[in-house]
Amino acid sequence: MNSAHPSVSSLVFLGAGNMAEALCRGILSAGLLPPEAITLTDVRAERLEALAQIYGVRTAMDNRAAVTGADVVMLCVKPQQMPELLAELQGAAPRALWISIAAGVTLSTMEARLGEGSRMVRVMPNTPALVREGAAGIAPGARATQEDLALAMSLFACVGDCVEVTEPELHAVTALSGSGPAYVFVLVEAMLAAAGEMGFAAEAARALVLQTVRGAAVLLQETGEPPEVLRARVTSKGGTTAAAVAAFEAAGVPGALRAGVLAAARRSAELAGDTPGA
Repeated sequence: MNSAHPSVSSLVFLGAGNMAEALCRGILSAGLLPPEAITLTDVRAERLEALAQIYGVRTAMDNRAAVTGADVVMLCVKPQQMPELLAELQGAAPRALWISIAAGVTLSTMEARLGEGSRMVRVMPNTPALVREGAAGIAPGARATQEDLALAMSLFACVGDCVEVTEPELHAVTALSGSGPAYVFVLVEAMLAAAGEMGFAAEAARALVLQTVRGAAVLLQETGEPPEVLRARVTSKGGTTAAAVAAFEAAGVPGALRAGVLAAARRSAELAGDTPGA
């Protein structure tokens, strides 16, 4: 085991949905923990049985018993399930680091319900974590230590990239990367629809579009150039790209995209009960 945190001997996932499985798979693949150090809980016995067979991890249906003595507890249930779960867990694992991926459930709420002194970290991951290409914002709670933050970062690094943010900044994280994959899917849908209108073969169009999206992202990442610089390099005056960009601007596409991202951030704040602009 190549663990950067040898003091961590037990990790419990409360909730065994797709994101919990992705994190579990990534952590095991990275060698951070062995299967016997990981426990997953869920209300679905058949789900737990399947995960135990695939990954060799431990499973349980009693949440409170599962977290007793745990070093790290990952809260992976839906936001609406959190109040009941937190009430069940109060005082159960006073020395554990608690990591939540539930949108809209604040650190102060969780700290208050779990008990005084609880060490909390909130994370906003996104669905590409399912293929180990995720992007996550990580916000430490008031009592979380630098070691706690480093541990959380190492866990989520197993399924992609992550950055440290403040809790109010999680609304921007939600708008940019949490909801962001959907924006890319909208773009791809539109490009494939245009391919169909041109009579281009669907399979070939999909291959070209997906590689173009991937290639553009890698080009941005590896060159470090601003997107406007790279865009200018492929936009010859009077050329095909210029025609497309002009059509986008005439249709208000850039402004609509900005408005969409800002709308997502506002909605995130509303769901969390925060004031506008928080």
